[in-house]
Amino acid sequence: MQASLTPQQLAEHVRTAMYANDGASQALGMQVVAISPTSATVTMAVRADMLNGHATCHGGFITTLADSAFAFACNAGNEMTVASGLSIDFVAPARLGDLLIAEGVEISRAGRTGVYDVTVRNQRDELIAAFRGRSYTMKGRSTVPLSQTA
Repeated sequence: MQASLTPQQLAEHVRTAMYANDGASQALGMQVVAISPTSATVTMAVRADMLNGHATCHGGFITTLADSAFAFACNAGNEMTVASGLSIDFVAPARLGDLLIAEGVEISRAGRTGVYDVTVRNQRDELIAAFRGRSYTMKGRSTVPLSQTA
């Protein structure tokens, strides 16, 4: 079946099946609003239970959002890909009620390794964080079964 799908159809299939098994992203209210063979956009609304002692969104939640966008972007071709490392810079605080939009894009992919950049912005298009993820692909292993048709 994979051979009969276009790269975009395959990315959409992976998004649907991968999200169905992603309890962490679901529990945080994340939505994968866009996917392509080399990118993904994931949103998350900042809730009261995500605030730290400064009444701003805890950096761990922002990192998790960026990591989810990274994961969907680097797995869109249905080759099992995992994080081998990441860095994140927090630029501005996110506040209660903000809608955070994480846009992940492939920068480089060669052999089994890749580099992806994710920007996290709020609904006012203000930069909240910049994330760089490094990936490792497990050749010969699918991210999701192709029997799960979209």
